[in-house]
Amino acid sequence: MTELADLHTTDETGASVPPLLRMARETPTRLWNDSATPAELSAAIGWGAVGATCNPVIALAALRSDLPRWRQRIRAYAEEHPTASESDIGWAMVQELSVEAAALLADAFAEHRGRNGRLSVQTDPRLYRDADALVAQSVAFDALAPNVIVKIPATETGIRAMEEATYRGVSINATVSFTVPQAVAVAEAIERGLQRREAEGHDVSAMGPVCTIMVGRLDDWLKAVAKRDVVTVDPGVLEWAGVAVFKRAYQVFGERGFRTRLLSAAFRNHMHWSQLVGGDVVISPPFEWQVRLNASGIEPLSRIDEPVAADVLETLYTRFPEFRRAYDTDGMTPAEFQDFGATRKTLRQFLAADAELEALVRDVLLPDPEK
Repeated sequence: MTELADLHTTDETGASVPPLLRMARETPTRLWNDSATPAELSAAIGWGAVGATCNPVIALAALRSDLPRWRQRIRAYAEEHPTASESDIGWAMVQELSVEAAALLADAFAEHRGRNGRLSVQTDPRLYRDADALVAQSVAFDALAPNVIVKIPATETGIRAMEEATYRGVSINATVSFTVPQAVAVAEAIERGLQRREAEGHDVSAMGPVCTIMVGRLDDWLKAVAKRDVVTVDPGVLEWAGVAVFKRAYQVFGERGFRTRLLSAAFRNHMHWSQLVGGDVVISPPFEWQVRLNASGIEPLSRIDEPVAADVLETLYTRFPEFRRAYDTDGMTPAEFQDFGATRKTLRQFLAADAELEALVRDVLLPDPEK
């Protein structure tokens, strides 16, 4: 049972201290904000956030949240670049949004000497089959601001790109990642890139690589599998899948001494935060989840090393072959990553968001005459 905090926990001024801020102050676990919207990021910084993550869906939401301003900017950019495609314009807006958000994290970046204070910019999902293109875009995004971290999908192609981009000095945030074998492959690739860089005399101490595990999306996939395959288990069992995978990956990372940190994202329940506190990891909830967690009264105690209940783990492991693929370090080869169900679903969603970004630009430049 998760303990509830004394809801009157206060600081020296008598003000109540939110659980997320307590976590940031009292544990090695770091809070990042899963949004690049300036107002949300600013609020999260007040709760101790020292970084931010973004993806095509989140970037699109950020543009829509302040659409009058971005409509004006889209028109101006189109006039300045008369041959730019709708896609070019949309991605230019994402880059401008990212630079604005990165500036809000500059102080944290300096304080944490590059390990935190970073703003994630995700590579174009349409490049997922082209390692060279992913590397080139990563290097370009890295130049947008000193504290950018670049997201690349944890597919076989993406992992090749991660090693090369790391070697070129780009801090990587692996995304479209749900499993232990993906996380291990990511960390090994980044380690190779760091070692190549060190061998040439470059200092890598200010680089801050992380590997996201989209814990909630793994839960979502296993629930879809349970429905598809007509598998019935006790209520709540499937809420633990992402937590179990994250804890297992954290154990493996510690054993192997990887310099990449794990990051928990894609929240579906409070355990995607509360069960992972205490580790040298990053927790990146969507802003609305931060509001919920701060109001929850759940104590930010160290639980990262607490094992998932044996009966829950056994049920997941014996009833769901897809969980075994996700949990075992050798559950999948890199060649199989792209065909994992959660990977396919997430890549398709990111590709759809990219299409919506183009449509947003089209609606500004060529509005429907019948509306």
